[in-house]
Amino acid sequence: MAARKITASAEGLLIAGVDEAGRGPLAGPVAVAAVILDPARPIEGLNDSKKLSEAKREALYPQIISRALAHCVVMVMPEEIDRLNIFQATMTGMCRALAGLAPAAHEAWIDGNALPRDLPCAGRAIVGGDALEPAISAASILAKVSRDRWMVELDREHPGYGFAVHKGYPTPAHLESLRRLGPCQHHRRSFAPVKLLVDQGVLF
Repeated sequence: MAARKITASAEGLLIAGVDEAGRGPLAGPVAVAAVILDPARPIEGLNDSKKLSEAKREALYPQIISRALAHCVVMVMPEEIDRLNIFQATMTGMCRALAGLAPAAHEAWIDGNALPRDLPCAGRAIVGGDALEPAISAASILAKVSRDRWMVELDREHPGYGFAVHKGYPTPAHLESLRRLGPCQHHRRSFAPVKLLVDQGVLF
């Protein structure tokens, strides 16, 4: 699919890019962002946040905040993830992020192959959209930077787990800290191996 270079159509429709960060970690929220870019204020260097260095993401973050027509980042917390499951929690976050935009989007371009049932506007799922569509790239960066900063703060509140380093992902160091300390209130109880540790007191 060829990359689209605009986020507002010739008819004046406002297009929001939507993406998430943090579906895979054992701890912390999933972050979802929605962004409507301003064609009159382009931002150079937008790409899938996973393909950018931390320094590049941090440099782009304030540009997106200041130049976008609208942006919204929401955090779906572990207790809601455990209650809904991670897929439904992510879909819920997408709807909340879109609902938080002012002005509102006429259409949402969402990274991936699924659309939430309760979208507040028309939607289009775009596989690999975070590397194809600038608005989705911008959303990917806002979600990733916002979540990383959240996990750094969580590390200060719960030292010993290494959240500032691994951001909650199931690294060997994180699994070792789980064995040693047990889960904290920000771990996702429905995710293995946290569930196994809670249920049986062992990891694997």
